[in-house]
Amino acid sequence: MKLHYFALSGHAHRAHLFLSLLGIDHELVHVDMVNGEHKSPEFLELNPFGQVPVLEDGDLVIADSIAIMVYAAKKVGATKWLPEDAADLALVQRWLSVAAGEIAYGPCAARLLTLFGAKFDANDVIARAHGVLKLIDDRLSNRDWIALDHPTAADIALYSYIANAPEGNVALDTYTHVLAWLNRIEALPGFVPFEMSSVGLRAAS
Repeated sequence: MKLHYFALSGHAHRAHLFLSLLGIDHELVHVDMVNGEHKSPEFLELNPFGQVPVLEDGDLVIADSIAIMVYAAKKVGATKWLPEDAADLALVQRWLSVAAGEIAYGPCAARLLTLFGAKFDANDVIARAHGVLKLIDDRLSNRDWIALDHPTAADIALYSYIANAPEGNVALDTYTHVLAWLNRIEALPGFVPFEMSSVGLRAAS
């Protein structure tokens, strides 16, 4: 497998992390997004949206981090990470949707503002980030993992942008349950860290 990847992308990191946790061998193919490689004709043939990550598995091409995670879990039969039981799968999917929605428009957007100069209202995206972090912290107040009683794709989908939320001026200090959960994910066999940047709250640390 080849994973087209940009080290500062949380979407790319979550796909890379999930493949690593599943023990799936994959080659990272760096996409030079700073110089616009993701908009080149060659890359747009892989993903017309011009976004990373993109997974190539033989002749099969899959774009979108969550789609890649679902494909990987199904391919290797990783039912603990992506359950077959309808009720359990619904619980996991609920949080995959949060990763694609509230996380994308909260901590992800706040980080895009400081790291890449995205045109967002800082107060708005930071407030959204704290809103979803409060909900997640409450969810984790009496449980170790976000969806089930063990780590699932839901935890990994949420991890990257929450771990690096301080880069978007989103402080994590008060979210003690979230911080403990981040530590549990980082202790999993096969964990790979998300590259950190000295922007936002990390600029002064």
